Amino acid sequence: MADMGAAQSFRQSPVGDRQIVAFDFDGTLTIRDSFTAFLRWRAGAAGWAIGLARMAPALATYIGDRDRGRIKAASVREFLHGVERAALEAEAERYADQVWDRFMRPDALACWKAWGEKGAHRVIVTASPETTVAPFARRLGAEGLLGTQLVFDAQDRVTGAFAGENCRGEEKVRRLRAAYGDDMSLAAAYGDTSGDTEMIAIAAEKGFRIFTARP
Repeated sequence: MADMGAAQSFRQSPVGDRQIVAFDFDGTLTIRDSFTAFLRWRAGAAGWAIGLARMAPALATYIGDRDRGRIKAASVREFLHGVERAALEAEAERYADQVWDRFMRPDALACWKAWGEKGAHRVIVTASPETTVAPFARRLGAEGLLGTQLVFDAQDRVTGAFAGENCRGEEKVRRLRAAYGDDMSLAAAYGDTSGDTEMIAIAAEKGFRIFTARP
């Protein structure tokens, strides 16, 4: 039986009566897309080039349909299929350690810290897989992490499928309400692409592309 793989890699904290603040990850807390960068780092230059060549049909389809979920699933199948969960988590941890200092936006980190000092429940809501973002979330001291969820098979290996939808757009709002209740409200939300629009729209404080600093 296959199962969702991300639940074991990050422990959510209870909300209580704290304000909820949602942060997109890629391009908001970071300077670039973390999942693509992780796959390239893991594959190496030669492996990355070979993988992209094999993905040519999927990339051609993406040019036509712009389906981010489909192209992401194709990249997972090409670069991660059959990888054991423990190995993937260990690699994600090493990657986060290596890139942290040149990857995280200082102004976003300052905002993150300020909300933490106010006692807010800070949740990362990302289209990247929870498994690969979890090391960053732990290092940030995040109270919550909601992302695209990989599926692992009975041998605990990546199947290449997702458990649910790609976590962007309206799916971010759906995941937030599933986690915190239909009457959930956001004190603030921060993002940088059209995939964050719906999440930002339901927040009292709306932060769109306000973080621009580089390490």
